[in-house]
Amino acid sequence: MSSIETSLEIIKRGAEEILLETELVEKLKKGRPLRIKAGFDPTAPDLHLGHTVLINKLRQFQELGHEVMFLIGDFTGMIGDPTGKNVTRKPLTRDDVIDNARTYEQQIFKILDPEKTLVMFNSSWMGEMSAADLIQLAARHTVARMLERDDFSKRYNGGQPIAIHEFLYPLIQGYDSVAMKADVELGGTDQKFNLLVGRELQKHYGQEPQVVLTMPILEGLDGVQKMSKSLNNYIGIADVPNEMFGKLMSVSDDLMWRYIELLSFEPLDVVRQWKQDVAGGRNPRDIKVGFAQEIIARFHSRAAAEAALADFEARFRQGAIPDDIPAISLEAPPEGLPVAQLLKLAGLVPSTSEALRQIAGGGVRLDSEKVSDKSLLITKGSTVVAQVGKRKYARVSLF
Repeated sequence: MSSIETSLEIIKRGAEEILLETELVEKLKKGRPLRIKAGFDPTAPDLHLGHTVLINKLRQFQELGHEVMFLIGDFTGMIGDPTGKNVTRKPLTRDDVIDNARTYEQQIFKILDPEKTLVMFNSSWMGEMSAADLIQLAARHTVARMLERDDFSKRYNGGQPIAIHEFLYPLIQGYDSVAMKADVELGGTDQKFNLLVGRELQKHYGQEPQVVLTMPILEGLDGVQKMSKSLNNYIGIADVPNEMFGKLMSVSDDLMWRYIELLSFEPLDVVRQWKQDVAGGRNPRDIKVGFAQEIIARFHSRAAAEAALADFEARFRQGAIPDDIPAISLEAPPEGLPVAQLLKLAGLVPSTSEALRQIAGGGVRLDSEKVSDKSLLITKGSTVVAQVGKRKYARVSLF
């Protein structure tokens, strides 16, 4: 396999789409380090593993010898990006942007090599742009093209307002590529429209258009919806090691391969061998343990990963109940509290319907005894250790 073919295999790992792959090959053939851009609005200072999918791809480009430009959109963050949810995202204050950007820088270097990373802020060039310059930039795109963006189209056809500044957002993100002379821009699949605007603007400004590489949105622990703190299906990179380990071990065997593809730095030939081993009868749990330790070592330390494994083995293989479970007091009616309601109020499940589903699946225990009766009432004045799945516990007292 040639060096370009090897590079392409690594670059394409987990990628959703490359526009255009032929152009990427031509850029690689030039033999010079490519300028790789990825932009992040500093709106979420605490990253979860879903956020790291793009950062991991940047790391792979670094290991291939390319120049990574990590763009913090401090200017665009104060505009407010259209969210894709048919509403306008609230713009940040300057203080919000500065605080969040500082946190971003602290976290990304757990993955990226700081010596090979150029951190940039788009206020560096946008802050210098005059009103006339901005109007000239706006003249390079049409309203019709903007309405091709899916969320804009839905809002327009649905009679929902679209503010003028929202049209400026893709233009400014695209102009960032001009200012940075990007060869390749990375983004999530939800950013494809904005990334393509960058290609078009580079053509207008006489530059060779960037290649667009989109990465998928990582599913959360439920395996269905995207990883999100609001959905409580996330793994935070600042989670304590034991919690991180337990969450990763709770991932389904099928979803495990998706996580490994997008989050592991193990070489592709190693991953292929793992898949062959599992097909040949190896327990996928062994792969999951190694993957969980890799992630914990990345964001904490190898010693923390080993300690988390030891804790997991003691807690779940030997049936031990952890000592540090939260203690919760709940008010109960005289007749007692239904078990599904108890689990919801204790924060162990997001809803009573999920509690009932967990009970039906055998995933609920009270004082280590499996619960099968969905109508079970917990007596007022009692204290129970409630458990959902393998890692969620609470000591609940009813008063």
